Amino acid sequence: MTPSILQASILRHLTFTVGKDAPHAVAHDWRMALSHAIRDQIVEPWFASTRRTWDEDKKRVYYLSMEFLIGRILEDATINLGLYDAASEAMAALGQDMRAVIDDEPDAALGNGGLGRLAACFMESMATLGCPAYGYGIRYEHGLFRQHFDHGRQIETPENWLCEAHPWEFARPESAYTVGFKGHVETRDGREVWLPQETVTAEAYDTPVIGWQGKWANTLRLWGAKGTTDFDLERFNRGDYAAAAEPETLARTLSRVLYPDDTTYQGKELRLKQEFFLTSAALQDILRRYLAANADLRALPRHVAIQMNDTHPAIAGPELVRLLSDVHGLAFDEALTIARACLGYTNHTLLPEALEKWATFTFGNVLPRHMQIVERIDSWHRRAYPNRPDYVGIVKHQEVRMGELAFIMSHRVNGVSALHTNLVKQTLFPELDRLHPGRIINQTNGVTPRRWLRMANRPLSKLITHSIGPGWEADLDRLRELEPFAEDAAFRAEFAAAKRENKVALSNWIGREMGIEVSPDALFDVQIKRIHEYKRQLLNILETISHWARIRSNPGAGWVPRVKIFGGKAAPGYVVAKEIIRLINDVAVVVNADPVTRDLLKIVYPANYNVTMAERVIPAANLSEQISTAGKEASGTGNMKFMMNGAPTIGTLDGANVEILQEVGAENFFLFGLTTEEVQKRREYPDHARKAIEASQPMLDVLQMIAEGRFSPDEPGRYHGLVNGMWHSDYFLVASDFDAYRAAQDEVDKAYLDPARWWRMAALNTARSGFFSSDRSIRGYMEEIWQATSAL
Repeated sequence: MTPSILQASILRHLTFTVGKDAPHAVAHDWRMALSHAIRDQIVEPWFASTRRTWDEDKKRVYYLSMEFLIGRILEDATINLGLYDAASEAMAALGQDMRAVIDDEPDAALGNGGLGRLAACFMESMATLGCPAYGYGIRYEHGLFRQHFDHGRQIETPENWLCEAHPWEFARPESAYTVGFKGHVETRDGREVWLPQETVTAEAYDTPVIGWQGKWANTLRLWGAKGTTDFDLERFNRGDYAAAAEPETLARTLSRVLYPDDTTYQGKELRLKQEFFLTSAALQDILRRYLAANADLRALPRHVAIQMNDTHPAIAGPELVRLLSDVHGLAFDEALTIARACLGYTNHTLLPEALEKWATFTFGNVLPRHMQIVERIDSWHRRAYPNRPDYVGIVKHQEVRMGELAFIMSHRVNGVSALHTNLVKQTLFPELDRLHPGRIINQTNGVTPRRWLRMANRPLSKLITHSIGPGWEADLDRLRELEPFAEDAAFRAEFAAAKRENKVALSNWIGREMGIEVSPDALFDVQIKRIHEYKRQLLNILETISHWARIRSNPGAGWVPRVKIFGGKAAPGYVVAKEIIRLINDVAVVVNADPVTRDLLKIVYPANYNVTMAERVIPAANLSEQISTAGKEASGTGNMKFMMNGAPTIGTLDGANVEILQEVGAENFFLFGLTTEEVQKRREYPDHARKAIEASQPMLDVLQMIAEGRFSPDEPGRYHGLVNGMWHSDYFLVASDFDAYRAAQDEVDKAYLDPARWWRMAALNTARSGFFSSDRSIRGYMEEIWQATSAL
């Protein structure tokens, strides 16, 4: 498409879709017009892909996830379609700046962290590889929350990304399904019949997901909740206006907020309802689509693969059994066999609290028929495997264990890194693994290079294409061709220049948004991820305090200037994580104002970390902080994005760090810390925290400064709880790894002071990152889990 044709399409949409003329249009209007013009170019391959799937009766993959952290769509779509340059030229001819138009787009607030971003990368890779697929999620009106800081404290406000029209979606009112809750079960003519007390309508909104070069497009279908009874006119006419709107208000609660606070019973019930709402609507839609072309439900596994992204959609097992048996009349055992052949389960966590468990009272109250089915599945499994230990099962200790349910109802269970998969076998489901050998397999996560390198890092992408030629975006293993260039001083200089260009852009953005001046010549040391104790942002800020104290004691010692960049949100009810956020911000206030050190150390923590912020920060990073306690991080995907963008890792042997180390080589990775086995042994000693602290004078000094109120002079005791936890618990072994982390940071400084060594390391990180493409991940899922083939 030429710029002039695209320009005409933009003007047409400005007039007839947006309802504005050019002289009176503002940035929002131009963005909407451009978005619709680009969407027009997606629709044709989207329809063609759908028709081809139907015509060839291809097996479809259905990816169920509570999160799809898709980020902005406009720039990604124009790049995948090969229209970015044409769009930029067309907008320039209309007197508009393409960058300003792109920046006007809000992030879709449909996720929280790695789980949702992985789902988005997988959707893009499935489209790129021509794997016919649907993604199913919830169309959250307010997402997780918008984060801002008040005197360092995290404050949550609603994320209002849908306060304006979303130009990428198509409402599908014809695709609506009734989802029930509560009620009771009756036996009629020998069959169980569920009579729900409450019902809502799930309405579909479709967003096309275009693959690289526009060859294939799949569908992300999000469900919005609506009352089955919209409005009670009789109550309204009696003057009871609030009650008249109550059914609609209660229904919409299901799709308002991602991960509502579940510290109350009402919150727990809402979460369970959300998970069932997503899953039931998706499964009804899947069966409706299948039956439109096939009459025999026994052949469902040959045509349908359903992937559960963590335990949130684990109710898919009993719900599919219910639909097949109660609604479509299959025998229970037959329905069970079919369901298990369709379902796969991706485990994303080793944390006990993240493996959902529902009180049988709550589960049975909200989903009485499913409680019966779960108990029947559990009984069937116990009979089928009589040597199953008594303590293993789905329903135990008045709880429904969703991890065990997902495992038993899936024909394949996968971990997301080599280490994580081994731990799933050894520590999470050891008994089930012995009963079902071979069911657990590994599929290491990946990220899409189209967004995270080609789009996010234009300077480096241009250098890569200039060096090895075009086409690497769809064949990331070709980055290995960069290895010889890493030995060339001229190439390393160009690599460094590309990094500096990104750092200048980020420095300018930090200055505008935060009023903090940072030097692009400093080492940008970055930790951006969800705030959690196991991810150990606390270790990072404690070492930062120690580093600040060392600089103050000898400011002329030739220190490498550093900018410590943090980003991430804490769950609203996670008190300790929010204390860590406040500590980071309090330390930043003191350090950034220190005249002795402020040219050598700055701390910045921009609020409201999201996909767009990651796209700004990751290309500018010099150092990737992946410092979780060994054995706790399933995989991580941020680590892969940093590596791809030429940032060496400082990290532990945790998650996909293990595979990054294998790919890049120990000489290009700053390794520290206890191993998984050493972590387990260290925890056996009840006073490990105190011993580790007492053995480290720098650790003692840092904790003393915090306890004395050095960073909270208005409230000296603010962090006594945090310090007390370090002395008496320290479950995530911050103190045990502190000195090793400090030593690794010294090694970082030594490497950075040797430009030839540093930029060779950086270039080799990019050159050896091809394994971490989500295309490789999806090929593995297609071959080993879904038995699906490409339509391309």
